[in-house]
Amino acid sequence: MSLAVNLLGELEVLRDGEVVALPPSRKTRALLAYLAVEGGDHRRDRLIELLWEVPDDPRAALRWSLSKLRGIVNDDDLEPLTATREHVSFAGEGVQIDLAALHCAGNTPVPVLSLEDLLSDAAKFRGSFLEGLNLTECPEFEIWCAAAREDARRLHVGVLAELVQRLEHQAEEALPHARKWAETDALDEAVHAAVVRLLRACGRRDEAKQHRRSSARILAEADIELDGRLAAAADSPVGNSGGPATSRPASPAPEALVQDIRFCGAPDGVRIAYSSVGSGPPIVKAANFLNHLEFDLESPVWRHLIGDIASRNTLIRYDERGTGLSDWKVDDITFEACVSDLEAVVDNLGLEKFVLFGISQGAAVSIAYAARHPERVSKMILHGGYALGWRNSGTPEQIAGREAMVTLMATGWGQDNPMFRQMFTSQFIPDATAAQNDWFNELQLVSTSPENAVKLERVNNDIDVRHLLDEVTVPTMVTHSRGEARVPFEAGRRLAMGIEKARFVPLESNNHLILEQEPAWQLFRTVFRGFVESES
Repeated sequence: MSLAVNLLGELEVLRDGEVVALPPSRKTRALLAYLAVEGGDHRRDRLIELLWEVPDDPRAALRWSLSKLRGIVNDDDLEPLTATREHVSFAGEGVQIDLAALHCAGNTPVPVLSLEDLLSDAAKFRGSFLEGLNLTECPEFEIWCAAAREDARRLHVGVLAELVQRLEHQAEEALPHARKWAETDALDEAVHAAVVRLLRACGRRDEAKQHRRSSARILAEADIELDGRLAAAADSPVGNSGGPATSRPASPAPEALVQDIRFCGAPDGVRIAYSSVGSGPPIVKAANFLNHLEFDLESPVWRHLIGDIASRNTLIRYDERGTGLSDWKVDDITFEACVSDLEAVVDNLGLEKFVLFGISQGAAVSIAYAARHPERVSKMILHGGYALGWRNSGTPEQIAGREAMVTLMATGWGQDNPMFRQMFTSQFIPDATAAQNDWFNELQLVSTSPENAVKLERVNNDIDVRHLLDEVTVPTMVTHSRGEARVPFEAGRRLAMGIEKARFVPLESNNHLILEQEPAWQLFRTVFRGFVESES
């Protein structure tokens, strides 16, 4: 016999795939649910306290319920429910319990689950936990049930939110999950904004307007002040691909990010500015070309990344020598000095173990650090990186083009020359919005001097850490944009091939820095979180 107990929705028992009629007694059904969820051994006195308010013979009431349940769940092949004079036991082995079978209820974070597992979990939620089964006369059971119901609801919301994000470019497929999400988390404006976006992406404009009006009324009646996400979803442009024009349904407006900026000394006396933001296990981001701790924090190019990491972890960033808030007047701008800056920040903070995150040339700095200090790096994430600079890897034409760019940097950097600045910006973020372009153009003016920009560019061009790849022993994830021009996709692929424990994740993007509005951001965000939070 196969036996299944379904708790997500109305209580349901199936034997060999056939639904079994349950006793009309609500307490008997509640007893079965409690035993199935909790499992193990229970004293009869405890079960009586939980479900029977001392009738003439509470033990007789419990015996009657147990006799009914034995006839439903036990047979010659399977006997999960057993009882002695003082105890009642339920063994879940061999019983399929939908709540226990959820992939999202295990140790694997939701973003790491496959699409198939997410869809399987979503299908198991036929309704709320023990829907319709309320025992107001049994307060202890009601407290237990309310807690279990809320835990299940949170699991459901997590699965639905992830499905909507994964299917965002398949609006028709994502829409049913978004609707269910809105039912399950009805007081979240971001959820309703997601539904409105998807409805508009599916061409259902009248329905989108109706949902906006209805959800605004629901939120207002709950005294929830709208913050504009619903209105923005109703006014946002609709793409032609059948999915939302933006990379994801409306997300909660980020709270103000507050960072703690401090300074430490590198071995040669150069003052390095570093900051921490957020809370949780530490992630250290190695500096990359063009950073400014203050300017980046509110940036339309960086804020989504900083905010997302800081929502779960303590993110530590620093301005490399010659840039941002660190000392600009420095003699030694070399690759070795850049690695020593990272070492100085980590040592100053006293970090024993942390995740190391490197972007662009920050990937090479991270590789050098991880090779030297494997005991301190738990995991490493590299994006848009390379092991060999273009001076040693490019074609003669590519090298000539890059040399011309360096010459232009020496004369055009820091000047009010929008043509030069935009040419440089387009290498990094060709698909940027006007606001993102303007910000990156401005970054060039505030982040460093023309002299330092040229020195740093030459350092980056001469990077060669190929000999260190074999020495990297920490689990590593490498991501790279397929269509970017700044660092060729092949450089990222070769980087991943050279590290023994590396996982490679291609991103469908033309941008060196992943922007919030593009589809690649949601994939990057998902794999980043999943990798950081995984056990490996």
